[in-house]
Amino acid sequence: MSTKSGMALVAAAVLLLAAVPLWAQTGAESAAKAAAETPKVQEPASMAKAMAILGACLGAGLSAVGGGYGIARIGSSCIESIARQPEAGGAMFAPMVVAAAMVEGGMLLAIVVCILGVLFI
Repeated sequence: MSTKSGMALVAAAVLLLAAVPLWAQTGAESAAKAAAETPKVQEPASMAKAMAILGACLGAGLSAVGGGYGIARIGSSCIESIARQPEAGGAMFAPMVVAAAMVEGGMLLAIVVCILGVLFI
């Protein structure tokens, strides 16, 4: 990872974390807050809920990216091996499909766990 992309990633994370209190407010909370004379401090529970939702969403995205990268590596290695030894192509194809299916299964399980975390918070 280059320095520029690392700095961009850190800047994006800071912006997301700065906007979390705005995302955590519902319409009723916003109306109640506007009606009050002085702004109240946000409840720690709502901040924790927002952080949990943000973490679950980031986890789902990272698991999808990681699964895609893993399947791409498996496919490219198999194609490269078949290009080197074309007669062994049939023997390499089935293990490649099984390995890709296992990576995709783990990725989908991680995404489902993250989505369930968002739904039941």
